[in-house]
Formats: sequence, structure tokens, C-alpha cells
Amino acid sequence: MHMKKIFIIGAFLMAGAFSCQKIEEININPNNVSETHPQYLLTTIEWNAFQVEGADPLFASRMIVQSDMEHPMQFYTWDRGDFSAYNELRNVTKMEQEAKRIEAVNYQALAKFFRAWYFYNLTLTFGDVPYSEALKGEYDKVYEPVYDQQKEIFKGILNELEEANNIITDDLIPGDIIYHGDPLKWKKLINAFRLRVLLTLSKKENEPDLNIKSRFASIVSSGPLMESVNDDAKLVFINQVGNRYTEFNNSNYGSNRYMDSTFVRRLQDRKDPRLFIYAAQTKNAKEAGLPIDDFTGYDGGNPIAPYNEVNLKAIAGNVSKVNLRYTTDPVCEPHILLGYSELQFILAEARIRGWITGMDAAELYENGVKASFQFYNTYAKGYESYFTVQAAEDYLQEPLVEFSGSLTNEEKIERIITQKYLFSFLQGGWRMYFEHLRTGYPSFASLPGQTPPTRFMYPEGEYQNNSENVTAAITRQFGEGRDNTREIPWWLKNN
Repeated sequence: MHMKKIFIIGAFLMAGAFSCQKIEEININPNNVSETHPQYLLTTIEWNAFQVEGADPLFASRMIVQSDMEHPMQFYTWDRGDFSAYNELRNVTKMEQEAKRIEAVNYQALAKFFRAWYFYNLTLTFGDVPYSEALKGEYDKVYEPVYDQQKEIFKGILNELEEANNIITDDLIPGDIIYHGDPLKWKKLINAFRLRVLLTLSKKENEPDLNIKSRFASIVSSGPLMESVNDDAKLVFINQVGNRYTEFNNSNYGSNRYMDSTFVRRLQDRKDPRLFIYAAQTKNAKEAGLPIDDFTGYDGGNPIAPYNEVNLKAIAGNVSKVNLRYTTDPVCEPHILLGYSELQFILAEARIRGWITGMDAAELYENGVKASFQFYNTYAKGYESYFTVQAAEDYLQEPLVEFSGSLTNEEKIERIITQKYLFSFLQGGWRMYFEHLRTGYPSFASLPGQTPPTRFMYPEGEYQNNSENVTAAITRQFGEGRDNTREIPWWLKNN
């Protein structure tokens, strides 16, 4: 599998024809080809979009801690984000243009999906962002794009995804390293992502012009939707230079990075065997010869304690590091962009909220848990015995896991979100942080008087290069001069 391809365009110039050629045609840079088949762009787009997002969201989502500094993500002191996603969107835009040029409909559909994917994450990160005028500098000379209101961005995302679902055909898709060209599986992913976007807007379910509940129910009834883990949208890594697992050989996990005690405790309280694959035993537990499945052999650092306290606890041999499999296995596990497990949890929450009928929330919830266990049974080498079908059944009987009728609807939603969270270690990126902002679940430890930030501040470059529009966006959303990390964007405001 080749993730990056180099194309060499050769031409034989006959002496008799040379004098007739225009000088512009001769002076073409072979490394800056103006036209190419969209399949080659798709391979790069997929590879970049499906990468593991690394440690920052793990700090923010209370999964790991740092012992040699106050990490800004851990202590909720971050400030500005970046607009690097627009660089990725340039490739998506080029793929869409090339697809239109050769009338390749399926690449146009996938371009709409990836546009939706990147703009979804951009708007959750910042609030209002350039959308309708974005990426038009090269072609339409729009160098200072306006910032669209977040509501309009979500409308656009949902419309693009609906269009993608409607236009995709049965033709195979060359260059596809995720589903190996299967358009049906892409259609299932597109629909699953539509459901995720709609559920993200749960606080806006009564907005009359969004029709969130009816749109959700319509997608569920019309499909197609993911039917098993075989439909997971995942990038499978291979042991070749440039194609290896994203965190392989990442030295940052080596000395001063440890597990978060609140995350470890949640896994221990539920007797959750995923603890064994996320974390290493503490030094003392290992030296004492405790078996891997002894839950007492794991601990973490307090995420809100002074970092030196974590350091002293680690020196004493009482803090777990991240499991070495993430940095020593060049293929480790596939990275899931969106999978069957998450879809089942999305449907379960929607059923509890009354958005859909005819499905059993408990069955959907249990399907989501079982799918997580099945994933690790397949990909967590050496840990298969902890993730058998029977292990999943036993786990579902744990008091903090079981999904009985005696629970209130709010308690059921909390369990659904918690299970999403417990399956997101180096898998979910910022998704679970956004889920916490949306639902309040699971709770995140924070210092007295401090709350988790609700957004990132706009990049400094926007003040230099697009000052009028970024200033207008800030004033419209939060008030003049209030580009702060704890301002509340539209999607988090109740109707």
C-alpha cells in the first residue's frame, strides 16, 4: 500500500514539432501538475484525515497527565488554536474540482464528506469560522473570507452530507485505502456521520428550521447504516516507512507522561479490561509479580495536583505509564474515524431522547460495548483473552455498566456517554471532550472555580490577515474583544 505517490509526466518532443509548441506548454513544472486523477488525491486525503490525534485531547479529556510541567491541555490553560485544517481542505477542494473535470461522481461525494468532516471539527473548535468564502483565494481571489455563523455552517455541513449520500453511485472508487473502493460502505459512513452531527446539536433539537429530530429519524429509516464492526471507518497501518502507526516511536511517552488517576479509577470501578491495554502496571505492581488482570496493579496521577506531586508518586513506583504497545508496535491498532460501536451509542441516546422509535436502547447500548470488545479482541495482540464474547457479557453485568430499566433516562445517557469515553483512548481525538461539553458526562476534575474551556481562541494570523472579519465574528458571538476560551458558542446554548 503506497500512501504517497509520485507521478512523473514524460513527453517525447519531436524536433519537427518543437518549433510549433507554445513556450507556455514547454515550461510546465513537472512537480506542479495542474491536472491529476482524483484517486491520487483521495489517498493522501484519507491518510491525513484518519491519523491518530495524539496526546493533547487525552490531557484535556482526563486520560493522561504530565509530571514535569503544567501542561496547558491538562490544566485547561490553552489559548489559541490553529487553522491547519484549511491546508487539508485545499486538497479536498482540488479533488472535488478534478472529479468534476472528469465527471467522477463518487469522488465529488467523498469531497463533500471530507469538507463536512473538517468544517465540523473547525466549528466545534472555534465557533464561527470561514465557510462559504473559504478556500476561494486561489480561484476567486477571495483572500479575506467572511466568518459564517455557526448555525449556518451546521446547515451547510448537513446539506453537503445529504448531497453526498444522494449522489454516490455503485461504481468502485480507486485510490480508497479505507474501504478499498466499496461505495456502499462509504454511504454507511456518510449516514453515520450525519447522525453524529445531528446528535451534536441535541441542545438545538427544537430549532424550527433545523428539523433535527425528523432528519435523524429519516436517516435511520432510509439508511443504509453500519451493520457490524466490518463497516468501521478505520485506517489500518502497515510496517513500512511513512505508513506506520501515528504514535510509533513517539518519545514523549517515555519519561514524564503517565495515566490519569480519574481515568484509571473509572476503569477499575467497572472492572473494565480495557485498562490492561491502555495502561502499564505500576513499577511496584510489576516488581511484586501481580498478574496483568489484577486491577490493583494500576494507578495514575491526579490531574489537578501540582505536577511535582505526580512526579514524586511516580518515583515511588505508584503511577502507571501508557501501555508500551502504542509506541513500540509499528502497526498497533487501526485508527477509527467513526465506527459501528459509536453508531450504536448514537442510536441508543437518540432512542432515550425520543428521536426514534422501534429500537431497544438497551440492545443498542450493549451492541456498542460488545463492538468495542470485539475490536480489541481482534487488534490488541496478546490481550485477546480479556475481550472474548463471554468477557463482554460478564462486563455488561457490572453494577456501573448494566443498563436496567430502573435507571432514569438521564442515568442511561450518562452510561452511554461513559462507554463512548472508555473506548476513546487514542481513538476519539477531541470527540469526547466535545461530548463532555454537550452532556456534562463524564465529569472532569478541575481546580476550584475553574471550568473546562468551551473553545479555542482564533489564530493570531487571523488578526493580522483577516482582521475585519475575525473581529466581526467575535463581536457577533460573544461581544467586542471577547475572544476567550470560556465564551459559549451557539451549539452549546440551550434553545
